[in-house]
Amino acid sequence: MQASQGRSVGLGLALVSAFAFGGSGVAAKPLIEAGLDPLHVVWLRVTGAALVMLPVAWRHRALVLRRPALLAGFGLLAVAGVQACYFASISRIPVGVALLVEYLAPALVLGWVRFVQRRQVSRAAAVGVVLAVGGLACVVEIWSGLGFDAVGLLLALGAACCQVGYFVLSDQGGEGEGAADPIGVIAHGLLVGALVLTVVTRPWGMKWSLLGGDADMNGSQVPAALLLCWIVLMATVLAYVTGVISVRRLSPQVAGVVACLEAVLATVFAWILLGEHLSPPQIIGGAIVLTGAFIAQSAAPKAPSGPVATGGPAPAEGELSPGHSAA
Repeated sequence: MQASQGRSVGLGLALVSAFAFGGSGVAAKPLIEAGLDPLHVVWLRVTGAALVMLPVAWRHRALVLRRPALLAGFGLLAVAGVQACYFASISRIPVGVALLVEYLAPALVLGWVRFVQRRQVSRAAAVGVVLAVGGLACVVEIWSGLGFDAVGLLLALGAACCQVGYFVLSDQGGEGEGAADPIGVIAHGLLVGALVLTVVTRPWGMKWSLLGGDADMNGSQVPAALLLCWIVLMATVLAYVTGVISVRRLSPQVAGVVACLEAVLATVFAWILLGEHLSPPQIIGGAIVLTGAFIAQSAAPKAPSGPVATGGPAPAEGELSPGHSAA
């Protein structure tokens, strides 16, 4: 009975995490269209979340000396890299398309495992990769010569590659006595990401006055400050923390299934709130991408461990499944 209740709570928290992560792009795009640079929106998101998580980082301050490479990898790739590429991509292509391109990450991880680490992967994993790539071809309407901005697609692919880099980093040891607490890694990674983005984005030149006005969301005026609060508190802090807690109660396979809802929810939110309609072939292609990503992830010989951005974290007993994106 107790185990059943624990799994029910875990599933509920995983759904909350997917919901929160799925709404990040929808809240960010109106701010970008109002005049904020995509990198400045990323800086606001990461820095705001880092300040909220500062007490957690202080509590786990020993990690700075114990696992500096892991913290740097998480901050540079899963925080700064993924989110900068993702937010820059949604300024040029629909939110749903950008997130679906990111879901090539599990397939790319398998490519690293097979061709760089020279480890065998199962036939099911290979099928997952083929499905993901084929579905992506439908999403971007490759038969019409790429129906979306090429730079936007490359930026979304860059977000997927940053996820791969972190998965590889986290595969180098997140278990045993020296395992790093996932929430501590998230807190310190946000601090690292905030510092890096401060140097890169130079936020002192940002149009701060825009945060005091309204942003257009498909014809409706929404306070920019409210959208920013959602991005920081809901789509970052709440999304990461609930994801971490949920997967402690669920298997990585179950977490991977729930993570796929993030892309679905992001597409639905963009459809309803931003008016970004996808064609039937794109919807079918998106379903194929998610199916392939799930098969590739669940069939991998060893799930990469460590906190995941994105898409969101999926740790279990010191590990995190690559099911979530960092968006």
